[in-house]
Amino acid sequence: MCKIKPFPPFSTVISLYRQLLLLGLRPNYYSLNIMANCYCRLGLVDLGFSILASFIKFGHQPNIFTFTTLINGLLHSNNLDPAVKLLDKIIKLGLTPDNFTYGTMFKALCRTRNHTGALNLLRKMESHGHCMPTAVIYNTIIDCLCKDNLLAKALNLFSEMKTKGIPPDVVTYSTLIRGMCITGQRQDAHQMLIEMLDNNILPNVETYTTLINMYCKEAEVYKARAIFDLMREKGQVPNIFTYSALLDGYCLRGELHEAEKLMDLMVKGGCQPNVFTFNILINGYCKSKKIDKALALLHEMPLKGVKANVITWTSLLDGLCKGAKINEAMELFREMENNEVVPNIITYSVIIDGLCEVGRLGDAMEFFLTLPSKGLHPTSHTYTIIIKGLCKNGFLNEATELLRRMEDNGCAPDACTYNTIIKGFLYGKDVSKALEFVTTMRRKGAAADVCS
Repeated sequence: MCKIKPFPPFSTVISLYRQLLLLGLRPNYYSLNIMANCYCRLGLVDLGFSILASFIKFGHQPNIFTFTTLINGLLHSNNLDPAVKLLDKIIKLGLTPDNFTYGTMFKALCRTRNHTGALNLLRKMESHGHCMPTAVIYNTIIDCLCKDNLLAKALNLFSEMKTKGIPPDVVTYSTLIRGMCITGQRQDAHQMLIEMLDNNILPNVETYTTLINMYCKEAEVYKARAIFDLMREKGQVPNIFTYSALLDGYCLRGELHEAEKLMDLMVKGGCQPNVFTFNILINGYCKSKKIDKALALLHEMPLKGVKANVITWTSLLDGLCKGAKINEAMELFREMENNEVVPNIITYSVIIDGLCEVGRLGDAMEFFLTLPSKGLHPTSHTYTIIIKGLCKNGFLNEATELLRRMEDNGCAPDACTYNTIIKGFLYGKDVSKALEFVTTMRRKGAAADVCS
């Protein structure tokens, strides 16, 4: 019953156990361990510890599994220090922790990003000599270090593993490659892949995808494609994340023909695009001012069983607004609402900006003023859009008043907001007022000339 997934009926198990006691049956050490586990999994760690008294009462000896269960209960209740003390105590009692006991501790330490505690426990584990750290334990600590951008320390552990005869596995290499990608060490990450292959350790899909994503983000799509082709040669099947990463790279460079070919290859390979994939391609079309293709893709999505989300619609609205097709944008906005997709503050900001750019300030203000009634709060970006529109139309006093209201509403102006209103007063040939805002901006720590 305790192994039933996903929700074991621990309370029922406890109830059955009590019925067995009433029937006069004596529990053995195995059933007592199950009880301790049930209490701990329910968050009742104190009752879990009370089972130790039952062990003594029925003439049984708690074993390492008992204490590992209690340690695990403490850890799941975020009682890390008592768990560490309990581990020290059971060692003094002469019990021998195994890799499962230590592994539980390492996972908890690393889950809370306590890499110092994890490294200390590693040394303690080695000094006790009960069992030696495995690759799994090293991988857990290396992953924690990489997530905290402590790559040098992670690489030291990697070298230590090899020195101590603990072979790194695919998880070790993949974790380090991911850490190198995050810190922008592209050459080191690629070299780690080569070392991995030289040691006959087959990278998994996640390893390849990490590298592909890194190169695409750096606009080196040809290198990403080389990795993509290599993974297929090695028999690894790209997944939705692999295809999406490479697709994004092509779209960022405006290589939409290659993106289209990749999409076809993806479908032929049996990997169906999801909303995220469609959004990448739609955004690529919009950035390249190929709105017709983007709209065609939007209407193709339902035929593929994919429902467009707010990001899909916002990308298209942004493309139409930047192309000064505000009437088409408004039609699409209404279509979006008809499709029961709820616009968010980004969507409204795009529409407001589009209206301001074509001189429809009144309509923009109307949208802006209705935001609270829709449960939406303008961001500094939204305020800046309206302030820019007011300044362009010569309403400098109104822009100043809106800036004041913005602060009163708890939305702090940023550098873009100040630069916008400063330029407005400069264009209005009111240099003294512009200088006042420059002084205010500097006093509040915003940087000049951050935004155009």
